[in-house]
Amino acid sequence: MPTSRRRAIARNPLVAALVYDGLCGFEFACAAEVFGLPRPELQPGWYRFETCAAERGPLRGQHGMRVMADAGLDRLVEAGTIIIPGWKGIDVPVPMRVLDALREAHARGARLLSICSGAFVLAATGLLDERRATTHWRYADALQRRYPRITVDPAVLYVDEGQLLTSAGSAAGLDLCLHLVRRDYGPDIANQVARRLVIPPHRDGGQAQFVERPVPRRPSNPLSKVIETMHRRLASRQSIAELAAMAAMSERSFMRRFREATGSSPTDWLIAARVDRARELLEGSSLSIDAIAQECGFGSAVTLRHHFRRKLGTSPGAYKARFASARELSGPAAV
Repeated sequence: MPTSRRRAIARNPLVAALVYDGLCGFEFACAAEVFGLPRPELQPGWYRFETCAAERGPLRGQHGMRVMADAGLDRLVEAGTIIIPGWKGIDVPVPMRVLDALREAHARGARLLSICSGAFVLAATGLLDERRATTHWRYADALQRRYPRITVDPAVLYVDEGQLLTSAGSAAGLDLCLHLVRRDYGPDIANQVARRLVIPPHRDGGQAQFVERPVPRRPSNPLSKVIETMHRRLASRQSIAELAAMAAMSERSFMRRFREATGSSPTDWLIAARVDRARELLEGSSLSIDAIAQECGFGSAVTLRHHFRRKLGTSPGAYKARFASARELSGPAAV
């Protein structure tokens, strides 16, 4: 992580959430929980959280919620990070004074982060033109049609374009907020925040996995036990014949049922799980790349590098170096 990023948040820790009449409650709560919850164990230097609004007076939120903003739009220009937690609706125009305030804040160096339908607010500023972005998979086609100069990626949980960050559906806002904490303070602090939230510090894959069928939830489902065993034995060779026998199915039926349940083949699922385990070891252990390849079931560093780059777009060595650098910047006092 570049030193300049670390210093930027230290100079301006103010996180401002844009609130509005009809506020999306869950999306707002994601931002408030990550950036607004007091964390005395991480003081000094933790974020300061405020709310800003274009409207005056109490604002209506979803489910009977009422919100009184801390400040007006003029406060946005003083923020280091601005959160747009959803929007009133993808077809509801964004007031020009809101767009102007966001553009001015961006020009002054603020980072703009949207959750779910908040991407439509960012898109309306024009700042996302010629950049990648994402939103909830239900809105992705509409975002792409309305703003053809944006490259909309409907398959990912979030997109980081430096000063502009967008997340997919509601819960993906937590993934993006944690990503920003990781970017600012390193993996140790992000993991600590995730533990308090009782969520994974990083989720694999993209939102496409949620579009049609979820992973099986019923304990009685024979695949649940198989998948649990597959995860425990990542370092071991796992043949289709062995897995099918464990599920008491023919190989053909097992392959079909596994894809129906998870959206991928057993081989692809194992590769993704092994890459995820490799990432954990790269972040938190001193093992060599060769040792990690063995531990995760890839067999060789060459195979690990191939699948790691294909899944994550970087090499294991570069990934390990990035998190080692982040730990150094976090320092012992921040842990």
